[in-house]
Amino acid sequence: MAANPDLTADAAAPAADPAPSPVTRLREAFARLSSAQKLALAVALAAIVALLVGAYLWSRQPDYKVLFANLSEKDGGAIIAALDQSGVPYHFSESGGAILVPGNSVHEVRLRLASQGLPRGGSVGFELMENQKFGVSQFIEQVNYQRALEGELSRTIEAISAVQSARVHLAMPKPSVFVREEQKPTASVLLHLFPGRVLESSQVAGISHLVASSVPQLPLANVNIVDQNGNLLSRLKDKLQEAGLDASQIKYVREVEDGIIKRIDDILTPVVGVDNFRVQVAADLDFSHTEQTSETYGPEISIRSQQVSESANLDKPPQGGVPGALTNQPPVPAIAPLTQPPVGENGEPAPAAPQNPPLDPERGRMEVAGIKAPLQNPVSPPLSTQKNTTTNNEVDKTIRYTRQSVGSVRRLTAAVVVNYRMVMDNKAGKEMPKPLSEAEVTQITSLVREAMGYDQNRGDSISVANAPFTAAVRAEETGLPLWKDPENIAFGKEALKYLLIAVIVFALYLTVIRPSLRTMFPPPPAPPEGGKEDVAAEGYLGDEVTGEAEPDAALNPFAAKLHKARDIAQNDPKMVANVIKDWLGVNG
Repeated sequence: MAANPDLTADAAAPAADPAPSPVTRLREAFARLSSAQKLALAVALAAIVALLVGAYLWSRQPDYKVLFANLSEKDGGAIIAALDQSGVPYHFSESGGAILVPGNSVHEVRLRLASQGLPRGGSVGFELMENQKFGVSQFIEQVNYQRALEGELSRTIEAISAVQSARVHLAMPKPSVFVREEQKPTASVLLHLFPGRVLESSQVAGISHLVASSVPQLPLANVNIVDQNGNLLSRLKDKLQEAGLDASQIKYVREVEDGIIKRIDDILTPVVGVDNFRVQVAADLDFSHTEQTSETYGPEISIRSQQVSESANLDKPPQGGVPGALTNQPPVPAIAPLTQPPVGENGEPAPAAPQNPPLDPERGRMEVAGIKAPLQNPVSPPLSTQKNTTTNNEVDKTIRYTRQSVGSVRRLTAAVVVNYRMVMDNKAGKEMPKPLSEAEVTQITSLVREAMGYDQNRGDSISVANAPFTAAVRAEETGLPLWKDPENIAFGKEALKYLLIAVIVFALYLTVIRPSLRTMFPPPPAPPEGGKEDVAAEGYLGDEVTGEAEPDAALNPFAAKLHKARDIAQNDPKMVANVIKDWLGVNG
């Protein structure tokens, strides 16, 4: 039986038609959109691509860091010109007070600008002397030297961490040849401190000594330092000393008080527990300088040395002569008399008569000061006798030098308050505060007295009280909170940046892309009532008679052809059987 050629061609047609390409299917799906939907979809896709590309470039953008801040306008312009010339990218901070450059080139740019002498700090130094013109007067040279010295001092003071900027004014009088008319130079320093920073007295003294040592013949008392608020800082230490409030003395008092409080804390913590007592100590110290010297003489006297001197003048005529003209004339030469000696009976010279009588051995000697000497004239006594006696006595004497120590304790006062003891109350079923007994308070008082070094003669006092403590919640901050940490803030900004991009992309997907995809690729219709075979065979196709299968036919052409073949088989089963028999015959 021959098969109908038309039927054979119609039955074989579904298997012979090729499936459409994905591009064709996508073009057909895009054709289902309206003009407004097409425009919205294109804009959404372009926005998403732009956001993704921007996020990628943003992530690869270098991190900008501060190159210089708080620059003068002159220095800022010079630095920007140098950056433009070298091709280094830069930005300004939000406040405009800082110049930002890429973080990986901050140090390199700083060194490069330093080689050019930037920034100059708004003041000139000794480089001003390098550009001296020929024929400059001595007055101009002196002014330039003074400007250079002021600039160098300003730069040096600005190196201190608490000082933001500084200006130095020097008043240097002309030298004079007259000592009485000579004037000493003076200096005035204006400091602009960073917000929240203060200078200690030692730092103020250091700046004063720095300026005084840099200017010849500048006394330390002629240096005046003022801050940006007009407060005089250079006289602050002197006023404190005059009022008896030296900062070092106050610090020493605090150290003494803290030491006593620590000793009391160490001894009371094991007894009453931590945070169950409070201690305050006030120390009255004596910082006066006292020096005393005493010299005491005792009643005992002893002879240290004795010296006796005696002298006598024996038969010596008094020196000198009769006042007058004769004593001032030279003596007359002596003339020997011409006399004959007497002759005796036998013609021999007669012996001369004795002029002095014989000396008595006992009467012709004299003892003076332990020395015996013969007398020329035993009848007449010596003319003068002198005796001197010198006696040195040793006096009992005591010299005592006393210097009182500085910072000695004159009086101590201590106040201690102890919390109630927590005792379990059986009726209430919880711990209840209970006051301490008199014995416990007395024991605590004794411990505190011994720990603080109580001295009744010194006038020390101590007070111990027992009272309930109020519950107080103390938030002890170990550091900055998370929302104030600079690192967390930077990380939050970076995360917020990417989160904002993700939210925009998700919003575009929900509002534009998703509705467009539903229009382009609609969901399958509900399956018709029938057996599983009809559902499997029909697939996603609808009723061909009603025309509902046309939209799905483009999506699944094989299923459409299969559905058409099934309809032919149902309408004319004999013809389909002949076609199948013919296929089997050919294969056989």
